[in-house]
Amino acid sequence: MSFRHILISLFAAVAALAIPTAASAATPALVFSKVTTQRHGSETVEDGGLFAARGQHVSQLTDNPADAEPAFSPDGDTIAFVRGGDLYTTRPDGTGERALTSGAELDSRPQFSVDGRTIVFERSAGPGAPRDLYAIGARGGGLHALAPSAADEHEASLSRNGKTVAFVRSTADARGGSRDAIFSVRLNGGGLSRLSRGTEDAFAPHYFAGGIVFDRGESSEGPSGYSDIYAMAADGAGPHKLVGGASSVYLEDVSADGRTMLFSRYESLCEKAIAAGAPHKIGPLPTGVETQARFSPSGRQVAVRTESYDSSSDSAQRLYTLDVRRGFELGELAQAEEGEGPSAEIGDGFAWQPVAHGAY
Repeated sequence: MSFRHILISLFAAVAALAIPTAASAATPALVFSKVTTQRHGSETVEDGGLFAARGQHVSQLTDNPADAEPAFSPDGDTIAFVRGGDLYTTRPDGTGERALTSGAELDSRPQFSVDGRTIVFERSAGPGAPRDLYAIGARGGGLHALAPSAADEHEASLSRNGKTVAFVRSTADARGGSRDAIFSVRLNGGGLSRLSRGTEDAFAPHYFAGGIVFDRGESSEGPSGYSDIYAMAADGAGPHKLVGGASSVYLEDVSADGRTMLFSRYESLCEKAIAAGAPHKIGPLPTGVETQARFSPSGRQVAVRTESYDSSSDSAQRLYTLDVRRGFELGELAQAEEGEGPSAEIGDGFAWQPVAHGAY
């Protein structure tokens, strides 16, 4: 047995103690993916998988570098994830692995329904091909398309009552680009309805306690892109602006209680009560980065992943946590730097473990 395989076996043994189930966990874990690539002569070796951070302690859960995009079940006892274009589930300690899908299609972005019985995900025929939304039972079986079309369907958000899915449908326009609109559909595939109207793009839908918050503007990347944050009823009625101004604002997340939203604006990460009130700055953001941020289960912390657009940056990617009220960084969980030696990549999907009475 090689030294590398011995290390992998040791990782697996340690990982079995990494995350207790939700019932016994004192604080929720943050699960993310990371891959490290090293060259040994003509050979390229990749190491990585899913990792779990509890506070500043990080443990490895799986040892397959293809594992990415983790999502927790509502009870915190199951993690859905993607491995090489197929969906899998595992327990929070890395045991009990189960394959849900297989085949030539590329499956991605799994999310659990509110009751934990169904997983909604995106499926495409190959890289760059249009995506469709699918649903499958959390233990496998019952695979079905939700709203099949020739358009590109993505950015699914499951309603708080567990009955419907809001998503973005991108269709080609006369200029050779695409237009984004928000639709909803029931989990059984019925009741397809367009929610957003107008000529501007509508994207990044998130259900909250009173309906749906979303971005509205120009969704294209680059200098032409811009966005304000709007809210509307769950049936699309009464759209109105919540946050706007001279600089674009981009919706990141909605708190577990459905009352507060998280958004990025230029060089700041902010929160705001959706019903009323002024934004509160949580912390600064570096210039020239793409941001992903997620509330912890209680809303007291935020996990932030940044990726630099500048190839000369010392840190191409970072994953860290912020204290929401006090507005300072609590610690860095992972970093991927450019330069000589091993290269690393932090996956662009991460998930907090739901905990009923956690300290976070």
